[in-house]
Amino acid sequence: MDQNLSYKVSSALEQSPYLSRRNLRFETVDGRVRLHGVVPSYFQKQMAQETLLKVDGVDEIENHLEVTWV
Repeated sequence: MDQNLSYKVSSALEQSPYLSRRNLRFETVDGRVRLHGVVPSYFQKQMAQETLLKVDGVDEIENHLEVTWV
């Protein structure tokens, strides 16, 4: 796990108005981020990906977020 990249990813997710206070989990390995968790809309799933694309050092995103309407 890349500690520096993990910090950047965590910070970006926490600062996003669409994703703050969501219980999202992620793993970082060699510029790749695997994102897991649950969000209430496809918009938030997409915003998570867009947010991470702006993080320096992120080369690839595996977006495994689940969308549940409940």
